[in-house]
Amino acid sequence: MSLTVVLAGGSGFLGAHLKQELRARGHEVVSLVRRDTSARDESTWDPYAGTLDRTLVRSADVVVNLAGSPTLGNPHSKRWARELRSSRVTTTRLLAETIAQAATPPAYLAGNGISYYGDHGDQVLTEVSDTRGHALLTSVTREWQAATEAAVAGGSRVCVLRTAPVMDRRAAPLQQLRLLTRAGLGGRLGKGRQYMPMSTLRDWVGAVVHLAEHPDAAGPFNICLPQAPTNAEFTRALGRALHRPTFLPVPAPAIRLVGGAMAPELLGSLNVRPAALLDSGFVFEDADVEACLATALSASDD
Repeated sequence: MSLTVVLAGGSGFLGAHLKQELRARGHEVVSLVRRDTSARDESTWDPYAGTLDRTLVRSADVVVNLAGSPTLGNPHSKRWARELRSSRVTTTRLLAETIAQAATPPAYLAGNGISYYGDHGDQVLTEVSDTRGHALLTSVTREWQAATEAAVAGGSRVCVLRTAPVMDRRAAPLQQLRLLTRAGLGGRLGKGRQYMPMSTLRDWVGAVVHLAEHPDAAGPFNICLPQAPTNAEFTRALGRALHRPTFLPVPAPAIRLVGGAMAPELLGSLNVRPAALLDSGFVFEDADVEACLATALSASDD
């Protein structure tokens, strides 16, 4: 069955690949863009002014929101932190409220992050686990998810995409980690015992398409490897894949000093499982860190 999909954030790395796969599967995709356009597959919106084609959104089968300012930035900048939060919450809330006004609300696949849980040490985390702490991204993801509430209340099938870092040689974070490791500067962060959830691009795209196409799927979904590696395990695996040593650890105090608001993301531990995705019948192509890196490092630049 062909779906009509409205996509916000389609110009980003994840959004561009998702759009390509949806179209390859026969779905019609209209991208919301922040510039004037006359293209049939694009529609202009300004989320900060609250303007968009509401009829387009309300008449869609599925709305996907991946909009948001880059996570990579100056972690000591208050402006960066404000934009990180407002760009996600504002776009999510506007689309949720618009969806809620539809006579038959479309499904809403709302971007989010795995940082929702906060540092839980070794504890295994699934979608029913609690959220802890006040780290920047944990705080942002809570507010980000809360911004979907209007759509839930309006009867929409809402899927919250709790996305782990997507490993691919063409994009952050693996792009930077690959260069550091090749230069002989790769090493575990702190003691390296913290669990480090991640995903490959093909599994992330596959999971989101799966949720779009399965009308019974709703609620939060962790998009991550079925088995999260520790930072030390990931570091050793990356060193082996690149044939480089990884014996120079980065001390935790240095990470806290340089990392600022992002230090908890590097030192916190998230032993997350994609329980809801697995229960929905999704099959991962990359199940562990070795498979993840093999896929990510062989990614084509095309």
